[in-house]
Amino acid sequence: MRERVKKYFNDFETALRNLEAGIEQSKDDLDIDGTIKRFELCYELSWKLIKEYLADMGIICNNPRDCFKSAFTNDLLDSEETWLKMIEDRNYLVHTYTFEKSRKTFERIKGSYVGSLKYLYKVIQQKSAIE
Repeated sequence: MRERVKKYFNDFETALRNLEAGIEQSKDDLDIDGTIKRFELCYELSWKLIKEYLADMGIICNNPRDCFKSAFTNDLLDSEETWLKMIEDRNYLVHTYTFEKSRKTFERIKGSYVGSLKYLYKVIQQKSAIE
């Protein structure tokens, strides 16, 4: 694994741990808002990690949608649909934001997004141990 991929992987690992802790400890609106920000960071690091990891495989992608589609095709992701929904939710939170929508997104973060992020982490960890 290239140094650049390792750096993104390590940063992603930390962000994922922090996201999981945020989910477990969210008790009020302030906690939930902080956890949503942790999700946004985790999302950004995940697509940049995927971009670099795929580049090592000779696959070039320049945006989250293309990277997620290529990652799914190359067995790095568990659900293409979940990752494409993540793009929508992240963009909505960053550019539009409503309280109600943020709470629905928080439920998706807890319900499926964190599981998909953990799946990516485990797959890259396992594949990198082999290579």
